[in-house]
Amino acid sequence: MAWIRRVRTASGATAVQIAESVGGRRRIVRHVGSARDEATLGLLMQQARDLLDDDMQGILDLGMQVPQRAARLVRAPSEPVLFGDQPNPPQRTVRPARVMRASSQLLYDTLTAVFDDLGFGVVGDDCFRDLVIARIVEPTSLLDVDRVLADLGRTSASLSTRKRTLRRAQSGAYRDQVAEACFTHASTCGDVSLVIYDVTTLYFEAETEDELRKVGYSKERRIDPQIVVGLLVDRNGFPLEIGCFEGNKAETATIIPIVKQFQDRHNLADMVVVTDAGMLSAANLRELDKAHLRFIVGSRATKAPIDLASHFRWNGDAFTDGQVIDTLTPKTGRNTDNDTALRAEPIWDPEQHESSWRAVWAYSAKRAARDNKTLTAQENKARAVIAGEKAARTPRFVKTTSGAQSLDETALQRARRLVGLKGYVTNIPAHLMDASEVIASYHDLWHVEQSFRMSKTDLRARPLFARTRDAIEAHLTIVFTALAVSRTVQDRTGWSIRKILRELRPLRSATIEINGNIQTFPPALNNDHKALIDAIHTPSPRH
Repeated sequence: MAWIRRVRTASGATAVQIAESVGGRRRIVRHVGSARDEATLGLLMQQARDLLDDDMQGILDLGMQVPQRAARLVRAPSEPVLFGDQPNPPQRTVRPARVMRASSQLLYDTLTAVFDDLGFGVVGDDCFRDLVIARIVEPTSLLDVDRVLADLGRTSASLSTRKRTLRRAQSGAYRDQVAEACFTHASTCGDVSLVIYDVTTLYFEAETEDELRKVGYSKERRIDPQIVVGLLVDRNGFPLEIGCFEGNKAETATIIPIVKQFQDRHNLADMVVVTDAGMLSAANLRELDKAHLRFIVGSRATKAPIDLASHFRWNGDAFTDGQVIDTLTPKTGRNTDNDTALRAEPIWDPEQHESSWRAVWAYSAKRAARDNKTLTAQENKARAVIAGEKAARTPRFVKTTSGAQSLDETALQRARRLVGLKGYVTNIPAHLMDASEVIASYHDLWHVEQSFRMSKTDLRARPLFARTRDAIEAHLTIVFTALAVSRTVQDRTGWSIRKILRELRPLRSATIEINGNIQTFPPALNNDHKALIDAIHTPSPRH
């Protein structure tokens, strides 16, 4: 005879087993499983009953014979009874437990907590919040968002509601509210006295241009219509401001509108703006200085011979690894502020050197080795083109004279003379920020580049399929908000957002029906999962 037994294990779980009695001795023929909660125990007990009650099975695994189900004894209709004929009592049927659905509810709740912690709940739009979280978990089209949200345990709003949410995001100034919340968070947990700016391009799957989507210089070398997106972040890469411009707009013409918008929104008078050499234009630096903003901008190597004229005269091409030279650079053209007759480099003073900016140049032996390797490759390519061994567009260091191509030895030697040098232009006096801090502040520029990579890869901000400007702006608002949540999660854990999703998304919550009662049970978490979730919920320390 076989029966079901429940046994308490050493770990505190309840084991469900099928046992039989053979020759007066008890034998375990099947270990069905172990449960740590009532719902799992109910499922295991039902599974064990199904194994015993299955008439078609015949025998259990391991050869145990299953007795045939005996028919319930029913009184014959003509059999007299003491109190007259009575109907058979109704048999109560207990439905087996079943899993109705499973979802990554834990992941959704975790990201929602960060969304609210950043203050984005001020928008007061649950559909907008769901679109942001869906963008983080699995970027997809507006039509497919309901599938992603269903996997997260959410009932998505209708497609028409989602479209209205995009219109509200633009008409309701959601981006302004999100930007205010981002600034509050950054000023509380970080430092907004230094901000970093850069631009990128986002292309469209479209053939025709319009007033916004235009063909222009593409960082991906594409010929599709595009827009130019400017992003302002703090020194840790947390987004503060975003804006989009026509696809053929020059990068240098984007920084002033974004910075002034940020400055006016938060009533800021004194901060440092860091950007790369692509923004180095006399007009930009003049406008930033006029707005009482301090800047650190990367300089081009071609300016080194002018800025370091004194050094080259007195020291030649000799530099030592890690050497830093604090000098001047003309605002436009050339001037006499840096007298080459003097061996010492002048110390920049805004009142004494009105026609110059401060310039800091640093030499790195490692950078010199890398630059020399690049120049050698370019020289070899130029020689191959000149010799007719390789067909290509005219590469660097190839000059054409009377239809004949030759190697530009002068340009090559000039370039080799400047290997290892990196310059920085600023309007911050040396007594406020020394040269090493200027260089260190500029090196934080990689944070904004990382944010752009996240927006393009993890959040898939491109390609864009929206057509109208309002829809494009709403899309950027969602990406901007999702980027803020993702950067916060990464900063708190030290993990990439992609790795965090791989860890948390498989943790499924189960909604189970037992005897007509429906209840949702959270997933089992190990110590690593608990530590990860605790880190996500812990506010970032002030930097």
